[in-house]
Amino acid sequence: MFKILKYSFYDLMRSRWSYVYFMFYLLLGFVLLFLNNDVSKAVITLMNIIIVLVPLIGTIFGIMYCYNSKEFTELLLAQPIPRRSIFLGQYLGVASSLTFSLVIGLGVPFAIYGLFKSEAIFDFSLLLVTGAFLTMIFTALAFNIAISNENRIKGFGYAVLLWLFMAVIYDGLFLISLILFEEYPLDNVSLVATLLNPVDLSRTLILLKLDISALLGYTGAVFKQFFGTNTGLIISLLMLLLWTILPVFRMVFVAEKKDF
Repeated sequence: MFKILKYSFYDLMRSRWSYVYFMFYLLLGFVLLFLNNDVSKAVITLMNIIIVLVPLIGTIFGIMYCYNSKEFTELLLAQPIPRRSIFLGQYLGVASSLTFSLVIGLGVPFAIYGLFKSEAIFDFSLLLVTGAFLTMIFTALAFNIAISNENRIKGFGYAVLLWLFMAVIYDGLFLISLILFEEYPLDNVSLVATLLNPVDLSRTLILLKLDISALLGYTGAVFKQFFGTNTGLIISLLMLLLWTILPVFRMVFVAEKKDF
């Protein structure tokens, strides 16, 4: 598995798109810090970009890699190598290369601007951690879509629809339900609905840790009581970990049963 992981990682790191992805975050970090001249404000601005862009990039890169390396995967399947090792190695190679580009691309400009001397170092670290989780989650979901659909057009369509639902449509349905049932106590329902969407969970977690929960309105107080505590932070990170593990398990299960 580690040889396949190493090959996939270096293969993607040599790709021009990896350099584009890395340079985008590098330039984005320098531009935000130049315009804001404040690490804390730059982190707030960066959050809105990370929450939307990272899942999209993870989904697109994941499904593109699966379809483009189909012949190579079939060649590996013909060898005496466990299927689990093949697909886990490829997945970890893609996810780790994207995470590396994200962390290094954003870490360099913030480190130069004095992140380690700033009080925002914890907020920035949390932003990178949630960004890494979102990368791994949506890359795993993209692998699941690609393995389950031989048709590339369908696969890309499902992948984009998945990102659109998680990043946009889910929020709309959530807000509509809160408005329609505003007369009922929806505190626990709101918490559960947030935990069931990794994008919403990451956004809420970062907003509360940045101490701008007032932006969440009525639900801000409810979320503050839960996510604002150490217990809430641990549960949220465990949920993100669960969101990562479950798609990976499904990917391995489907890959072992599928007739390629």
